[in-house]
Amino acid sequence: MNAVRSLYALVVLGATVLAGCGSSPGQPQKSSEMLAPSDVLEFGTLYGENCAACHGADGRGGAAIPLANPVYLAIVDETAMRVAVGNGVRGTSMPAFAQHAGGMLTDKQIDALVGGIRSRWYRPDGLDGASPPPYAATSIGNPQRGQGVYLTYCEVCHGRKGESGPDGSAITNGSFLALISDQGLRTAIIAGRPDVPMHDWRGYIPSKPMSDQEVTDVVAWLASRRVASPGQPYAASNSSPQ
Repeated sequence: MNAVRSLYALVVLGATVLAGCGSSPGQPQKSSEMLAPSDVLEFGTLYGENCAACHGADGRGGAAIPLANPVYLAIVDETAMRVAVGNGVRGTSMPAFAQHAGGMLTDKQIDALVGGIRSRWYRPDGLDGASPPPYAATSIGNPQRGQGVYLTYCEVCHGRKGESGPDGSAITNGSFLALISDQGLRTAIIAGRPDVPMHDWRGYIPSKPMSDQEVTDVVAWLASRRVASPGQPYAASNSSPQ
């Protein structure tokens, strides 16, 4: 009887040893393996690592526009968003994220980012039935008309010359204009910036929303204020160094 028990114990021990051969001590399990950076498709991770520093941890804005703004998401389509994320915006602080443009993200990851932004923050009723000016300009702006538009809609917050006012920052500042594209200006004017706060195209004058052409003209006026060498507050001196 003791011999039978001993034999049974040896069989059980052998089976246990054989079962453990497929998993060496210290070897990670499948569930604990790290994904390659290019395989990460989870929105929270992608957004946190690539977008949150400028657009805010919850899409509410920061150095760049809020992506959780329902007006913004109502006027911009997925194609335009993918282009901006993938290729960046030349002449601004928005870099290219797509691998084909020198970034680190695959096309699938960009799709995951854009799809996640829209599925989380887009609202079908974001415009409350209003019809905003289109995302992209449909005509050429006129800077002379744009100055008048600026004085009508923008002066009260940003000052007569755009050098800041009681409720708005300097928007004719050379450094500011060097860091924002014409499309960025247009987007901000139409969609507003709830984080600042800044009205959207309907709120500058009660019951008098801005038209498409007015937005286009004021962007043209602001663009005409750009300077060749921004960020130089002092005039060049001809005197020799001391």
